[in-house]
Amino acid sequence: MSEIELLDWVRGPGFQLASIIFIAGVIIRITETLLLGRKSNLAEARGSAMLGGLRTMVTRSFPDKNTFKRSSYTLVAGYIFHIGLFITLLFFAPHILMFKEVSGLSWPSLPTQIVDVSAVVTMIALFAILAHRLLNPVLRFLTNAEDLFVWLVTILPFITGYIAFHRIGLTAPSLLSMHILSVELLLVVFPFTKLMHAFTLFFARWFNGAIAGYRGVES
Repeated sequence: MSEIELLDWVRGPGFQLASIIFIAGVIIRITETLLLGRKSNLAEARGSAMLGGLRTMVTRSFPDKNTFKRSSYTLVAGYIFHIGLFITLLFFAPHILMFKEVSGLSWPSLPTQIVDVSAVVTMIALFAILAHRLLNPVLRFLTNAEDLFVWLVTILPFITGYIAFHRIGLTAPSLLSMHILSVELLLVVFPFTKLMHAFTLFFARWFNGAIAGYRGVES
């Protein structure tokens, strides 16, 4: 298979297959979560479960003062990573063109220099998170093979994308194929690893807040 044929495959059938696995996997995992159900609450309601759930979804998205004081390193690095991911994924012109091809939707892009710097800062944040996890005795004890694998498949699209954009080493088609393959790997493993928290965390926050709201207390 030539490099052009490989690029055509990863941009076509390969991307379609990865997308199907991603969408089906997410739907299955969410369905499993919803089917778990919960026992009926026989106590008298002292507040609104719906409002409590919505409130907790918002408040838990921002750390309180004590939480920030205890885990400032992790929180700062985590916010930098997520903001960088948001900028790189949604505001890089070639990515917007890809979304337009898939969904027909498009929006203005940011200057390439800003996205490039954002990608570098995001990679630095990911390496900082890994270093902190490996150097902290408690976090290192809690780290398993899946955690390291998830970190690897998360950072690979940034590394391959940066290399492809700056055309370091190989030819442009080969570099682009590597980048797309790394994204497809992320899509395939996403629903079956801890990356799924990107969806389930909102269910968890709403559920905890709903219980507290029903009881008339804040969560």
